[in-house]
Order: sequence, then structure tokens, then C-alpha cells
Amino acid sequence: MNNSKTYIDLFSGCGGLSLGLHNAGWKGAFAIEKSEDAFKTLEHNLIKKKKHFDWPSWLDQKHHDINQVLEDHSENLIALRGKIDLVAGGPPCQGFSMAGRRIENDSRNDLINSYIKFIDLVKPKLIFFENVKGFTQGFKKNDQKGRAYSLYVIEELKKKGYTVQGHLINFADYGVPQKRTRFILVGIQNEFVEKNSNINKETFFEQIKNNKANFLINKNLTVNPSLENAISDLLQSNGQIESETPNFKAGIYGQIESKYQKHLRKYKKQESKVDSHRFAKHTDVVKNRFQIALDEKLTSSTYRERFKLKKSSTKILEANKPTPTITTLPDDYIHYCEPRIMTVREYARIQSFPDTYQFKGKYTTGGKRRTQEVPRYSQIGNAIPPLFGEQAGLVLKQLIS
Repeated sequence: MNNSKTYIDLFSGCGGLSLGLHNAGWKGAFAIEKSEDAFKTLEHNLIKKKKHFDWPSWLDQKHHDINQVLEDHSENLIALRGKIDLVAGGPPCQGFSMAGRRIENDSRNDLINSYIKFIDLVKPKLIFFENVKGFTQGFKKNDQKGRAYSLYVIEELKKKGYTVQGHLINFADYGVPQKRTRFILVGIQNEFVEKNSNINKETFFEQIKNNKANFLINKNLTVNPSLENAISDLLQSNGQIESETPNFKAGIYGQIESKYQKHLRKYKKQESKVDSHRFAKHTDVVKNRFQIALDEKLTSSTYRERFKLKKSSTKILEANKPTPTITTLPDDYIHYCEPRIMTVREYARIQSFPDTYQFKGKYTTGGKRRTQEVPRYSQIGNAIPPLFGEQAGLVLKQLIS
């Protein structure tokens, strides 16, 4: 009998959290993701390559909208009660994000209620929920700050019979080369706790902190790797080859230069192909501007002033620090030593995806299509770093063993 713990991944995106849970020894039942592009990436890596999900026959193995699943399959979901240990994943966060326009009545915020309804139907033993920092901050109404959505979710889940705790966690403290603070909420079913008096009373948040040093030592990783630790083997100066997209060049591997690179490049020899390492085509004007910024070590604000740029978010990255939170827009960041933006693979490295994880769909998109398509950069920018997902998965397993 396979004693893996089972989970459902809601709003799974391209599979960052699922990959982390897979590495922590969990077994997926199924994943719900609305975007066809993001689902293709998850399907390629976790369904076809890793056979990670025991997909149920009543649900088509494709991208789904959670509301459609709730409408068509509530009986099937109720039938899962007692069989699912964990429901993981949080609703998409654009409406709450401090990086975007915080829109209270953004229809995406309604997904909170769909999420709670899903939990109520399946009644898993555990809940693991991730969202942006803005989720804990109330929206302003006529200069009065409204209630934060995080309080609403905690209250609703308590009504459904869960003991819930939420904290802000910075993934840079967990071995990810990026300052990325997210709201993490963990709930445990009261009924399950009552039946299992010997359950581990130490909270998720204490345990993940206490386990961190050992986890990273066992992987031969350090606590806060820098951007250079993450991507210095992927320089354009290593050489270029034809990309899988006509008229674009792709990069090749250099020597492994850090423990972090060694960890993420497992099985990838120097001569093997780098997935999704296609360089953007910059005009000479842009390239020269980037080069001046690098040569003169301009700060992000002096760079914007000097070239009279409106875009407030362009950041020149620093080699010896973790990056700021990467967003879904690659033009926001200039490489630390080459006059260019980062490639999809470099983005994936910053989010701790291994090089064997291959991304599907377009590289970028623009204009109106932004609302429908989720290109590779966005898939990665939206993901939960697998390295953090794995640490969370190990602690979640301990909580219910």
C-alpha cells in the first residue's frame, strides 16, 4: 500500500508548488489551473515525465476553471472526503498585489469564495494557502482602510472547522535567491486533531524555521544565495546557438560556479541544451542604454532620470544580492553584468526551478492578449518556488503523520 499523502493543487499555475510537494514525497490527485499555457507546462513535467498525479476519471486531464469544476462535479468532490490529506494553492493575486493596481472589485478576488467552497466540499485534513503580501492589507475606501482579505479567509475557514494560522514569509530566508515575501496560511481540521491526540502541536511556522538549516545542508545549499550564485553559468558571453524560435539566439552552459547551480543543473552536462534560454532582441539604443547603466554603476532611479524613462519599476540587478521579487514582466530587470534583460531560464533559476523543468507556450505576450495568455515569463513570475514548496511539503507531512 502506497503511504504517500495525497493532495489537490488549486490554481496550480505551471506547477512550482506541485514540484516542491512531489520532491517532498506527496502524491497529487489532480490540479486545477485555468490557463491552458500554464497547464501545458505542468502536464509536460509532472504528468507526462514524472507521473505525479493519479488523475480521477471523472475530470478531464486539461486546464479547468474552478467555478466550472464546482458546478459540474460537486458530487465527485464530496466523494473525496476522507481521501485527501491536503488542498494546496491560493487564488491568483493580481487584485491584491501592491505591484499592480489594487482593485477591490477585481472579479479575480471572487475566487476566494470559490476556494472556500472547494475546501468545504472536500474537507481535507490540511490547507496550505499562498498569496501576495497585499492580501493582508485592507483596501482603502473613502480614506478608510477596509478589512484585509486575509482576515476574511481566516474567519471563513474557522467557521468550516479549521484552526488557521497565517504569516508573512520571505522566501530568501529559505535558500531562494530572491527577496519574495508572501502570505502563507496553514489550516488543520479540528476534527482530525480531536481524533489524533498525539498530533504534533508545534506549528507549521515554527517547524519550517527549525528545519531550514538541516534541509539546506542536506542539499548542499546555502541560506541566501545571490543572483550571481544563481545564474553566472548562463552568460550570453558563453556563446550562442540558434533558438527553437526562428531569428532568435539561445545561450549555452558555462562552468558550474556555485552549489546552487550544481543543485539545479543536476544531470545537465556543459554540452547539453539549455531549455528556454532565448535572448531578447534589443535595439542598439536600448543595448547602449543598458551598457551605460552597467559601466557607470547607475542605481535604478538615476538610470530612469538619466534616460527620462517613465517606467518606474526598471531595476538594475546586483550580482551579490538576491533579486527583488520578480514579477511577470521581464522588462522590469536588467542583467547584473550584460546589457540585456533576463532569459526565461534565468527567471526559472531565480525561482528555484531545476533546469530539467521545461516551459511551454509563448515567451511573452502583449496588449489585450495579456488577459488571456500566460506566457513563460508570467508562468514563472506567478509560481511558488519549488525549493520553498518542498520545505513546506516536508513540514505539512510531519503535521499529520
